[in-house]
This record gives sequence, C-alpha cells and structure tokens, in this order.
Amino acid sequence: MRSTLAKPNADHQYKNYTGLGQTVRNSLTMAYRGLLKIKRTPEQLFDVTFQPILFTLMFTYIFGGAISGNVQNYLPVIIPGILVQTVITTSIVTGVQLREDMDKGVFDRFKSLPIARIAPLAGALLADTIRYTIATVLTFIMGYIMGYRPEGGLLYVAISGVLVIACSWAISWIFAFFWRDCT
Repeated sequence: MRSTLAKPNADHQYKNYTGLGQTVRNSLTMAYRGLLKIKRTPEQLFDVTFQPILFTLMFTYIFGGAISGNVQNYLPVIIPGILVQTVITTSIVTGVQLREDMDKGVFDRFKSLPIARIAPLAGALLADTIRYTIATVLTFIMGYIMGYRPEGGLLYVAISGVLVIACSWAISWIFAFFWRDCT
C-alpha cells in the first residue's frame, strides 16, 4: 500500500496579504452587502428621508418669521444648518450597525474568509455614503421647493454637498472605531 503525504513545496507559498485591487473589490462587495441590507430593511432610510423634510419645514416655519422676518430670508441660513445636522447625525448609525453585526457574529464569519481585513468596515462605510447622499439631495430639494435659491449657483451647491458628504464619511470612521471597542 502506498501512502501519499503532502510534501511542502518551496515554489508554493501562501499569500498572507491582499493587494490593493483585491482590497477594493472586497470593499465594493461589502458595500453591496450594505446596500442589500438597506433594501431588505427600508426603515433604515427613515433618518435620511423624513428628517431633512420634517426639520426643514418645522424650523423654517416656526423660526423663520421670528428670526429673519420672513421664510425667504431664513432659508439661506437654515438649509445649510439642516444639511449639516442631518448628514452628520446620520453618521452615528454606521457605528451602531457595525456593532450589531459584531454582536450577531457576522464579523467572525468574515474573519474566516480570504478577504482583506479592512473590507467589511470599508464596505459598510461606503454603503452609508449612499445614505448621506440621499439626505443631502433631499435637503436641497426641500429647500428648493420652499424657495431657496443659492446665489452661488448649482456648481457651488454640488461642491458643498460633496464636502458635507466627505466630512460625514470621515466622521463615520470615528463612530465605527468607537463602536468597535464597545462591549
């Protein structure tokens, strides 16, 4: 009887790292997973859909006449404030959702996969960027419906929206690492 033993081969070495391309592909796959979670539980979009609309209407009509004399004069002040408030507070959800995944053991399963270690975290944060974009667009649309006409034009509105989304994405990393350490 002949036995076969696995002989270590000097030419065959295992890769214990992932390249940049593989890391990006893994992160995009995890971002797709995050978008599927939003699709399956649409109540996750409550804070980015109703909050900008509700806060813009409420604060404009309650405080607009008292502070600026009328609603039209108050919109250039309130729209950027509502935008920053909504998008930045939405970044807290990132850490909470990551903590829920950790408690359910999802991250333990990810550790057993041959993927980049940063991919589950980066993917979740990329998926949440879609939520920030929804909140930003809805805030500007609501302001436009109410009569907000920025003097800088559409280009500067788009630049300010991208800036707020980038800041929120950066802040969401803080909450992701904060919730990672909580037990």
